[in-house]
Amino acid sequence: MTDIPTSAVKHGSQPHHLAHLDFAVLQQCIHCGMCLPTCPTYDATKLERNSPRGRIALMRNVAEGHLEVTRAFGEEMYFCLGCLACETACPAGVNYARMFEEARADIEDAGVLSYPKRDLVRAFALRFFFSRPLALRALGRLLRLYQVSGLEWLVRTLRLTALLPRDLRELEPLTPRVQPDFSDALIGAIESPLQPRYRVGMLTGCVQDLVYPHVNRDTVDVLLANGCEVITPGAQYCCGSLHAHNGELTLARTMARKNIDDMERAAGSLDKLDAIITNAAGCGSHLKHYDDLLEHDPQYAERARQWSRKLKDIHEWLVQIGMTPPPAACASPSTVTYHEACHLCHGQKITQQPRAVLKGIPGLKLVELPESTWCCGSAGIYNITQPEMSHQLLRRKLENIAKTGAKVVATANPGCSVQLEAGARESGEALEIVHPITLLARAYREGGEQP
Repeated sequence: MTDIPTSAVKHGSQPHHLAHLDFAVLQQCIHCGMCLPTCPTYDATKLERNSPRGRIALMRNVAEGHLEVTRAFGEEMYFCLGCLACETACPAGVNYARMFEEARADIEDAGVLSYPKRDLVRAFALRFFFSRPLALRALGRLLRLYQVSGLEWLVRTLRLTALLPRDLRELEPLTPRVQPDFSDALIGAIESPLQPRYRVGMLTGCVQDLVYPHVNRDTVDVLLANGCEVITPGAQYCCGSLHAHNGELTLARTMARKNIDDMERAAGSLDKLDAIITNAAGCGSHLKHYDDLLEHDPQYAERARQWSRKLKDIHEWLVQIGMTPPPAACASPSTVTYHEACHLCHGQKITQQPRAVLKGIPGLKLVELPESTWCCGSAGIYNITQPEMSHQLLRRKLENIAKTGAKVVATANPGCSVQLEAGARESGEALEIVHPITLLARAYREGGEQP
């Protein structure tokens, strides 16, 4: 875990968020230990405090006033990946995600991890760029200019990155490739097939919008091919998952309200939509809980409940409505393995639907990935805040991919894609990291399927 200067440490504070959490949530854990073998950090250290059971015990003691919110508590909560594998393993149905977010909010309120560099990064990243879509796009434009102008090549060729501080030097290879067009340049505000059967809203995300806008275009094409009229608000706000997972619950609620407002304006009202579609696992897991996030907001509580009822992962939606199969003559034979994004399989409990989509593509051979549900180490910004543990998990994931013999890896989360692409570049492996929906969209196009 990252060391923090002693001079910057506050020595304790009383909690607000954990102390006001429904006591039933805190009491769910029965300490059976079934979560232990599923937790990547416990697997790596074999320390009880690095396990879900250990962390829940710490959170309960903080909530009950037996422990203060201290630097040690803060470091432990941020050492957790938040992958939610413990929730899948838990026989008691523990809502770890809720406790985890409330604990991090207490940590930020207490300021026990505060020091100038961390505070500055959080201010720019969470409170400025990821709260303002136009500012984030401007940053994306600058990053793309750096990448395509030859400046990035020059910096790497001359090894100028060696002049950077160690943490920035280690982050540089993870820099994703920003695309020339954002989603609303590729997708119309309203697109409709000849005979629409459904009307859906489309969420384009923030990182997805900058780095994988073609996945958003592919998602719209797949929806059109399956009889959906698609409503897509332009320049959308971040869903708020980055804020919620990093202790900024007030900002997360602001992002939720803005997304609800934007979708209502674009669609007329949420009542006029059959579903709201997301194609990013981490975003989807958070988006489905706007009802919890805004439950005490008198203006938004009912609208948030309606939002959460309609929110569907794209794979989930396709299986629900009965996916139109691509023409049998379309696909070139290929072997694909599937890495399950944590917040799709553990957060949303969606495991079979992406496999059904992949198996529905003619000519595609799906090879199961060993430890497919084990975290790749991306985990939001974990690869930035905990690079050593993140890289250890990435190596483990790449070793398992190599065992399959597949050169195409399907995964449904932009963070996972960025992480796996960086790992493939570092290892020299010729891997294509691709969204399952992109493979399906290709099959439709190759078969002459017109939306």
